[in-house]
This record gives sequence, structure tokens and C-alpha cells, in this order.
Amino acid sequence: MSAFLRSMILTAAISLLGVQSASAGSTLDRVTQSKVLHDVLVNDYPPFGFIDENNQLAGFDVDVAKAVAQKLGVKLELVTPGWETIVGGKWNGRWDVCICSMTPNTERAKVLDFPVPYYSSPAVLVVNKDEKNIKGAADLSNKKVGVGIGSSYENYLNKTLVIPGAKPINFPFNHVQIIPTDETVAFQNLALGAGTRLDAVVSDLATANARIAKTNRFRIAAELYAEPNWVATDKGDEAWNKTVADTINALRADGTLAKISQHWFGEDITRASL
Repeated sequence: MSAFLRSMILTAAISLLGVQSASAGSTLDRVTQSKVLHDVLVNDYPPFGFIDENNQLAGFDVDVAKAVAQKLGVKLELVTPGWETIVGGKWNGRWDVCICSMTPNTERAKVLDFPVPYYSSPAVLVVNKDEKNIKGAADLSNKKVGVGIGSSYENYLNKTLVIPGAKPINFPFNHVQIIPTDETVAFQNLALGAGTRLDAVVSDLATANARIAKTNRFRIAAELYAEPNWVATDKGDEAWNKTVADTINALRADGTLAKISQHWFGEDITRASL
């Protein structure tokens, strides 16, 4: 099956979930008239979104948002309201789009729309470099595992993660002690030693590699499942969703997404590979 067809199947699966609630065109009208795009993202998720040494928001998601705004011919305003607020939906016109490394799941699709994928990077199991016994997901039973609060990784460890249109995920573990927290804190705790505060962290491959590059205290034990990341919007504006999808696809076609990805990761994670 082609990457494009897989992407279309997943789009259809996501669109079937939830009920359209916003008036069609309201977000598109607001962005068009105000000439401002309000994008929400996460500021503690390097290299996707973080505060740099100049106290400015930086990262892959930030650069993609800038490219989207430029393509639309509008000013970009970045907002970081917190992950649980973002995934709760019902934005009520406060924000227009979330270019924030979000993976669709059945619960999120009830309150948010997912018009287009923009990159894919697998979920991975990260352990302290001195950990000898954890080699894969099956070794997580009765272990203390850190995850970002409200993340799909928390759903994974709870065995409730369903990615619409994707193949079923395997959960070969039992009785995991899940420690939801800020992901930066989770890695700080893992750095203290194998089993000191945490036995492992579940994260994104690109994020894990960025942490590993900054310190020699971690290693990747295993890849867990494919993790497509989509642009999210508030529920119900089909005209805006089409505009967002067309814009992202145009940025992929002209090489802009690939260039941004090469800058941050040294490879192209934006190819339509779902």
C-alpha cells in the first residue's frame, strides 16, 4: 500500500470520529481578517519546542509554524498554554492551530480535528546507560516508567492507546508503575541512575536522540510503535482544515519541511510515510 493511500485511510478514520461543532469557516475567516495565526505548542519538548539560550521559543515545530504562517501571508503568534489544555479542545477561538507534535488517538479525535500529518518518528524506550535488564517493552512489568503527563505514551502504558487507521499496538507488559510528569523532569530522574527514581522513559525517537546527544547518561533500548504526528485544529471548521492541509502539503512538495527537518535532525522525518 502506498504512503499516500495509507495517509488517506488514516485521515478518513480520524474524520469519522466525533461530531462537527464549530461553524464552518469561522477559523479561516478569523485568520484571514486578522492576518494573524495563533499556534499552540509545547515549550519543554526539545528539539521540537523549547526555550533557547536567548529566551526565545525555538525548535522544529516552531520553524514549521513559521513556514506555515509565511505561506499563508500572515503574522505568527506562538502560545504555550500547557499540554492538557491543548488536547482538551474547545479552544473557543483562542488559538487557530496546533503544530505541536500530536499523535491522533480516539479520545483526542472527539474534540480535535487532524487535517494533515507532517512528520513521523517512532516511540522508543529509553533507559539509563547502566541499565542491564530492560531490553524491550516486555521488561517493563513492575517497573517505574516516566512519561509526559497527558501524552500518548501514558495511554500506551495504560494499554489504551489506539491510533485511528493504524495497526493494533502490542502491549507485552503488566503492572507498570506509570510516573506522569514533565518530560524534562522524567529524563532528569532517569539520569540519576538505573532504578533510582525511574527504570525507563517512553519518548519520541528524535527527542530521545536530542537528550542522548547532550549527555552520555541514556541509551535507547527499543523502538515501541510507529508514531505519526499530525497538525491539530479545533473541531469543526472544514474550510480551515483544508487550508491547513493544503499548506502543509505545499511545504512538503516544495522541500521546505525536508529542509527544516534536516536542520534539526540531519534527516527527513517529514516524508509521507504513514
